[in-house]
Amino acid sequence: MKLNCTCANWRLITILSAALFVACADAPKPIASNEPASSTSGSSQSTAGQSSSGIAVGHGSGSAPTSTGATVPMQSGSGSGLKWTPPSTWENKGASGMRAATYIAPPAKGDTEGAECAVFDGGIGGGVQANIDRWIGQFEQADGSSSASKAKQSKETINGMTVTMVDLTGVFAGGGMAMGQPSTKKPGYRLLGAIVEAPGGEVFFKMTGPAQTMSAAQADFQKMLKSISK
Repeated sequence: MKLNCTCANWRLITILSAALFVACADAPKPIASNEPASSTSGSSQSTAGQSSSGIAVGHGSGSAPTSTGATVPMQSGSGSGLKWTPPSTWENKGASGMRAATYIAPPAKGDTEGAECAVFDGGIGGGVQANIDRWIGQFEQADGSSSASKAKQSKETINGMTVTMVDLTGVFAGGGMAMGQPSTKKPGYRLLGAIVEAPGGEVFFKMTGPAQTMSAAQADFQKMLKSISK
């Protein structure tokens, strides 16, 4: 009788052990603490700061997005309390020396070089008319006549400021290498100049280049002058 009871107990223990082993085998495995729960956060961070095309989009007031999402410097200038917006098609060379800015207009068809527009922010004495006369004196006429008699001068008020302008075509003799001007004479050149009497002093816009290129750039030059503001 005692032997039968013992066998029955062993049989019960065997059955319970088998059931416990199956239950443990089917139980879900816990996730390790160093295993990432999701890769979603990583992918969202990798796309931050990009456009839909994958090109980085800049931020801040110093840049502007293009149609492709890339960024380019804002086209603007300032001097003596004066601000202006140059044409977007002109190359901006920035400031250097006495120049507050230098712009290069592309050459017109048939010309081999573009036109240069230099902006001088103060530091040039003599007054408005003396500087207009100096610019005129940098030109010669092929027939030997006076450049002063060929120069067209005018005055205009733009946004409350007096602007004196000059327009002259001839042989450009330049102002010497110290002023960044060509050392050789250039026939068929044209000058478009403007001196703005800004609140902080006079600002000088001097554009020179081949006559054909200057004709093509004249409207842009006038538009830039119209954009000046205090």
